[in-house]
Amino acid sequence: MRRSVLSAVATGAAIALTATLFGAAPADAHGWGSHGRPPGQAADARLTPRTHFTMAADGSSGATQGGEGIPNIDVVKKTIATYYGDPGTGLADRDDSPYVREVRSIVARQSAQLRRIHDAAVRRGEKPAIVLDADDTTLWTYDMEVADMHFVFDPARQDEWVQDERFPAVPSMVRFVNRAQALGFTVFGLTGRNDDQKAATVQNLTKVGYTAFTQDRFFTKWTGAGASQQPSYVTCATAKCTTVEYKALTRKHIEQDLGYDIALNIGDQWSDLQGGYADRSLKLPNPTYSLPSADLPGVSEPRLSPRTQFTTAADGSSGATQGGEGIPNIDVVKKTIATYYGDPGTGLADRSDSPYIRELRAIVRGQAPVIAAQCAVGRGLHRNPAIVLDADDTTLWTYDMEVADMHFVFDPARQDEWVQDERFPATPSMTSLVSVAARSGCTVIGLTGRNDDQRAATIENLHRVGYPQFSATQHGTQTYYTKWTGVGASQQPSYVTCAAAKCTTVEYKAQTRAHIESRSGGGYDVVANLGDQYSDLLGGSADRTVKLPNPTYYLP
Repeated sequence: MRRSVLSAVATGAAIALTATLFGAAPADAHGWGSHGRPPGQAADARLTPRTHFTMAADGSSGATQGGEGIPNIDVVKKTIATYYGDPGTGLADRDDSPYVREVRSIVARQSAQLRRIHDAAVRRGEKPAIVLDADDTTLWTYDMEVADMHFVFDPARQDEWVQDERFPAVPSMVRFVNRAQALGFTVFGLTGRNDDQKAATVQNLTKVGYTAFTQDRFFTKWTGAGASQQPSYVTCATAKCTTVEYKALTRKHIEQDLGYDIALNIGDQWSDLQGGYADRSLKLPNPTYSLPSADLPGVSEPRLSPRTQFTTAADGSSGATQGGEGIPNIDVVKKTIATYYGDPGTGLADRSDSPYIRELRAIVRGQAPVIAAQCAVGRGLHRNPAIVLDADDTTLWTYDMEVADMHFVFDPARQDEWVQDERFPATPSMTSLVSVAARSGCTVIGLTGRNDDQRAATIENLHRVGYPQFSATQHGTQTYYTKWTGVGASQQPSYVTCAAAKCTTVEYKAQTRAHIESRSGGGYDVVANLGDQYSDLLGGSADRTVKLPNPTYYLP
């Protein structure tokens, strides 16, 4: 009876404390928490990433879908690699892959229609033509985009590739274009590459086997320098033409001024195809970048619009099954993430208000009363309660480093600079949750994948942004855990045993939590384990798990 009364009093005090700090809050877990004491399959089964997503091409879904509803960018990269047969080198398999097979199938279906399309145009007294884009329609840029640029476009590097004529042909397209020429189609090129790149582009096309492209039937974009000026047949709503304005009005010029009928327009971007002036269009798949553009005024082409529903497995395997249009486009994912974090395009998150901040606030409002009550009850019952928290994007916020500095391409040397300089702000609302847990009776313990050489700077960074509760040791036991480097005294601890020479994140973190709960680790009762990665949470040894949203990287 005495323990029941004590528990009720402690719980009431904890709830009162959280209500004072956060206002009235629901007692449930806001859909993010789960109870995970046994390290069994049932407990971990709930700790799995989403696989179904809704994502608009303009990035606006970042305002509505929540962090778990945004495709994780690292998962998207793995999915794209699977699709292109890239083993992790950034180089596509040029012989066989889901992409090669899909393009072969698309081209074969269209090739079977070529003679009929040509002959019908001739019977109408027309001169049939085909218009083709360059990048990823006739010339394949994957190796440049991924191995060289890592999905971060660099116009100077692109120009080197162009001038060096380094691009292979898009699979199956040489045979298709040459057959179209042989049947009597006039073949035009129409690309966003500029006039200074025209000669090298036509030479590259010839080098890889195309016979139909000539300088006079290959349209490139003006530079505005010297003789390279905007042609009179392209008139735009503003000083800077959109892709659709440039390409659609050039097709209009081919038809109305040069006298051809564009029987078929082929491109890998929707903006290659929008705007009319073609009897039919053919979209080739390309999830590696997106070049969106508004359609011409008054033109409605709903069929020329990207997918918004996606199925994406966390291991990247969907790249073998979903087809190119079924893979979230990486540039659209970046825009969606930017919307979610209130990033106006600078790579810097809005630290005052954003969908991410509002979602974190709601999660903390839902979780804080529950965690506080667990802490209070545990303290009242002398169970030595503790909460365990990851560092990056659980207590310290890495968005500005990940995006503005690294552009979603992780660089351990740059990360170490940020760590040692203690440059990270606090994850929104998390200082309040940690404070409530500590005041309710929990010891606050850190458990991060950062290494031992980064421990001191990490704790100092935490103190500086409002977490005085973290310490390397408390009550005579270690309470901030970082990973060993294998150098000097920084060695794998005896309480962590792994299946291979390199421990997985789950092996390291789950066994460290088990150690924390053991007598040698302090005999704590981990009432809540909080992290932004599922690998922070899997493996048990916690009464409750709380997943924070993070679509900016994935650590399986």
